[in-house]
Amino acid sequence: MDTSTIILAAGSTPALSFVGWVIIGGLAGWIGSKIMGRDSEMGLVLNIIVGVIGGFLGGWLLTLFGVDVAGGGWIFSFLTCLLGAVIFLWIVGKLTGSRK
Repeated sequence: MDTSTIILAAGSTPALSFVGWVIIGGLAGWIGSKIMGRDSEMGLVLNIIVGVIGGFLGGWLLTLFGVDVAGGGWIFSFLTCLLGAVIFLWIVGKLTGSRK
């Protein structure tokens, strides 16, 4: 594997990292909203926002339990965002009194 492929896969360039986080956040937010039954209430932008917030929340929670989240790669980042998005949507549902 050449160096450019490794750099692309690792997302070590700032622009790719930003685009990668938007894509991962969008997918995680969308799947999280499907899991929580809130997809009809959310659009693309809100899915991305929920996924990115979920990434921060999931990363913070995993760090509290001693899990190294820095070197996990794309799949681990996605799963972290998904976990955080589901937790975030659950918290929002409890705070707003949503039945879902």
